[in-house]
Amino acid sequence: MNALKQRIRFKPVRVATLLLVLMMLSPLPLSLPKALAAEPVDENLLELLSKTVTEADSFEDKFDARVWLMDMSSRLERLSPDPEQRLNLLRMVHHEASRAKLQPELVLALIQVESRFDRFAVSHAGAQGLMQVMPFWKKEIGRPDDNLTDIPTNLRYGCTILAYYLKKEKGNLIRGLARYNGSLGKTWYPERVMDAWYGHWYVKKS
Repeated sequence: MNALKQRIRFKPVRVATLLLVLMMLSPLPLSLPKALAAEPVDENLLELLSKTVTEADSFEDKFDARVWLMDMSSRLERLSPDPEQRLNLLRMVHHEASRAKLQPELVLALIQVESRFDRFAVSHAGAQGLMQVMPFWKKEIGRPDDNLTDIPTNLRYGCTILAYYLKKEKGNLIRGLARYNGSLGKTWYPERVMDAWYGHWYVKKS
């Protein structure tokens, strides 16, 4: 048992190195996408969706993008009532999750549990943003000025870290999610995320 514990011991340097390489290869946007218009306009959800689909680059085709975005948008409406912000967020989540080879719906479930989609959320331990990323990671990878309340930045950190832990645990969701939360050996956090995933965000694959 002691040997097993030694093998699975948390090693922040490895994750930090992975984050640094990914950040260098794919520079992050400096700010959130600007609103489509400075003043309210008479624009329906279909038009917003059309624009979002055009900008989406992580789907196999535009039909898949339209179906997924419409489906997830209806599920997210209660927590994010503005349709423009909602579609932009979903596009970014899908992009970063796909980039990290994660299921976007799992990432949405994790965000629901971590922050309830509040980009300015801060935990009692100091974790920040949608995916509640700990600020020490910025120092570890030499990017102290990164803003973890910036949505693309937070998603890049969070998805990279989650993907690393899931790979470390050979795809075991319980252990991978527990590592993400810093509660390895306990199941309360993975159970909350998986309840949100299967209870609200899960999409049956054809």
